[in-house]
Amino acid sequence: MAEGTGTASDPWHLTTAPGSSRYTMHADREADPPALVCQVGSTTLRYHLSAIEDLHGWLVQQGDWVDLGAADEKKEPAPGTVEAWGRAADNPVGGWYGLRKGYRGRFGMYLPPLLEALGMAELTHDARNNRIRAI
Repeated sequence: MAEGTGTASDPWHLTTAPGSSRYTMHADREADPPALVCQVGSTTLRYHLSAIEDLHGWLVQQGDWVDLGAADEKKEPAPGTVEAWGRAADNPVGGWYGLRKGYRGRFGMYLPPLLEALGMAELTHDARNNRIRAI
């Protein structure tokens, strides 16, 4: 289960799938649009808060393991990956879940560990090429 309650004063404490980086996330329900705030060192990334339920729903539809495919904003993600879905024109937000231009990528890096911590998915924890599936 997730350490923390997901508020700004008690964020979720998470680790990337390969275990190489620690970061925090919290929900900012007052933001417009409501946001999921990801703090990685001194870098702040913001994603649509709906990403939690939307990603889980998409994983349920996939019915099996899906590659994470994490990539920076300027790199093209591999088709069929969590990263590609997080930018796809046909996802529920109609494009990028990332809210801050220049910092919209890495959806496939930071969202899956949160879903695992919330008990919504299981995640592999290999050095590379990790995958996720809905529970």
